[in-house]
Amino acid sequence: MPKGLIHVYTGEGKGKTTAAFGLAMRATGHNKKVLILQFLKGGSQNSGEAVAVKKFGIKIITFKDQISPLFNPKADLTELKRSVKESLKFTVEEVKSGSYNIIILDEFNNLLSSRLATMKDAKKIIESKPDNVELVFTGRNAPDELVDIADYVTETRMIKHPFNKGRKARKGIEF
Repeated sequence: MPKGLIHVYTGEGKGKTTAAFGLAMRATGHNKKVLILQFLKGGSQNSGEAVAVKKFGIKIITFKDQISPLFNPKADLTELKRSVKESLKFTVEEVKSGSYNIIILDEFNNLLSSRLATMKDAKKIIESKPDNVELVFTGRNAPDELVDIADYVTETRMIKHPFNKGRKARKGIEF
């Protein structure tokens, strides 16, 4: 089995999660086992991506008690930090298990940029990775240290977005 590498999808532009989920579908098409862990998306309905990958038999876990303070300014930060700490332990165990060929850590970069997780946490996950496991980190503001560790780094750049003109997110397009 080839050595699993580290991917980072980051930037202000649209499509980071969608790109990672596309990779999940491609891998599943080649009989690879994929796990998707979604951080900070607990308050949203199932996104179109989540609904689609479930149809392909891809395992996806959304930590339901984690809502980004960006979307819930009244979030109980103590409870959110507790939830993140538990989900990080769970993540290390899932990575370490070797049960999956690819593990996508959706919005993990946002945990780092919001200081809900640290690079020490990210390194612990990476160090627990068996050689054949591919790890994918998504989310805005990936720190330079994670970018330096990664084998693949893709940055999406927003040039124009309807949100800037007051348009709300549309089902099936933005989520």
